[in-house]
Amino acid sequence: MGKYAPHSPSAFMRKPNESMRLIITIVIGIVAGFFIGNSFHTVSITKVLLPSGIFSFIEDRNTGQATEALLNHAFGSEKNQIVNHSKVLTAEDLKIYVPTNPKGAERLPPGIIAAESDFYPRRLWGDPSEDVPSRPKYLVTFTVGYEQKANINAAVKKFSENFTILLFHYDGRVSEWDEFEWSKRAIHVSVRKQAKWWYAKRFLHPDIVASYEYIFIWDEDLGVEHFNAEEYIKLVKKHGLQISQPGLEPNRGLTWQMTKRRGDREVHKITEERPGWCSDPHLPPCAAFVEIMATVFSRDAWRCVWHMIQNDLVHGWGLDFALRKCVEPAHEKIGVVDAQWIVHQVVPSLGNQGKAENGRPAWQGVRQRCRREWGIFQTRMSEAEKAYYKEKGITLPNKDRVADQIDLALGVGTVAIKLQVEISVFTKQLSLFLEKAKKTFNLLFI
Repeated sequence: MGKYAPHSPSAFMRKPNESMRLIITIVIGIVAGFFIGNSFHTVSITKVLLPSGIFSFIEDRNTGQATEALLNHAFGSEKNQIVNHSKVLTAEDLKIYVPTNPKGAERLPPGIIAAESDFYPRRLWGDPSEDVPSRPKYLVTFTVGYEQKANINAAVKKFSENFTILLFHYDGRVSEWDEFEWSKRAIHVSVRKQAKWWYAKRFLHPDIVASYEYIFIWDEDLGVEHFNAEEYIKLVKKHGLQISQPGLEPNRGLTWQMTKRRGDREVHKITEERPGWCSDPHLPPCAAFVEIMATVFSRDAWRCVWHMIQNDLVHGWGLDFALRKCVEPAHEKIGVVDAQWIVHQVVPSLGNQGKAENGRPAWQGVRQRCRREWGIFQTRMSEAEKAYYKEKGITLPNKDRVADQIDLALGVGTVAIKLQVEISVFTKQLSLFLEKAKKTFNLLFI
C-alpha cells in the first residue's frame, strides 16, 4: 500500500506566483488592447468582396454551411453595401443611367461613348493615335457602274486630298477599278442593282459622316471640265449655302430654270420659271431648290435630310422639293454655284439595271418606279405634317396654294424628265441602228 506524501512548502509557493503572472499578463493585454483600439478607431471594416465562384468550392467543415453565409453573418445582414468615407453607398446608388446618352447607351458612363465614326482607314498594328496622318475634311460619293469608269476617273481628279472618295457599285464590279491609283485609297461599297439614295440611307448615317464638313452625293454621268471642288467649297462658305449644286450647262440635261448656270455671277438663289409655276418666289421651283443629281450638303443639313429619306424609297424623287424643310431661311441657304459648273450627260445607265417585263425595256420599269415613289413620298410628307398640326391643335385648309404650286411643278417636271430621258434613249438606240446599218451597207459593196 502506497503512502501519501504531503506537499512540500515550495509547491505551495509556486501556485501563488503563477496566479500572479497570469493576472499581470491579463491586465497588460487589456491595457495594450485599449491603446491599440484607440489608435485605429477611425478604421472601418468594409465588406470583403470575393468572386462568387469561390463560394461554391469553400465550405465550413463542421457545419457544411457555405462560407458565403458565414461572411455575410460576420459583416452584417445588410447586403450590397460599400462604405465610402462616412457615406454608405448601395448597389442602386452605383448604377449608371444617363438619359442624355445616345439611345441604348444610357447605362454607359458618358466618357466611354464613341457616338461618331468616319471613313478613315486604320492600320492593324502600331499606335492608334498615329493611324491617320491627315484627315480629309470633305466627302464625295459616286454611285457607279464600271462602264462609266472614264467619266468617274475624270471627276475624281477634280477633288483634292481634302476629300475622302467613296464609290457605291451597283454592278458588282469592284476590283477592276484598281487600274486607277486613287481607287486603292478610295472606299468601295458594292451591292448590286441599287440606287444612290438606297446607299445613302444605309451607309451615310449622320454619325458616320460627322467628321466631314460637306458631303457631295453625285451621279456618275456628270461632266466636270469646268469644275474645281476646292473653289466650289470656298464659294459655298462665302455665300452661306447649306444645300447646293453646281450650275448646269444650259444646253444639255436641263429640266429646271433654277439649276441653269448664270454666266454673270458666282451664285444664284432665285429664278423665274414658266408662267404659273411660282406663285411664291421664295418656294420651289423658283427658290429653295436644287436637283438631286449633284447635291452638296453641309454636315448639319445632311443630318436633317438623312432622316427625311424614306428607307423603302430608293430613287429619291420628290426630295428636291422637300429639302427646304431642313434649313431656315431656305431661300437664303439653298442655291446654285454658277462659277463652278458641270454638264449633265443624261446617261440612263441605272435604268439598264432594271428588269424587262411584258415586252417593255428595263428602263421603263425603273422610270415607272421613280414616278410611283414620287407620289408616295408626297403623300407621306403631307400626312405627316397634317398629323403634327392636328396634335398641336392647328387646323389647316384642305388645299393651300403652296400645295397647288408644288403639285403643278411636280406634274410638269415629271413629264419634262420623262421626255428628256426617252429622247436620250431613243437617240442612242437610233445611233446604234445607224452604225450597224452603215457597217452592213459597207459589207454589201466590198
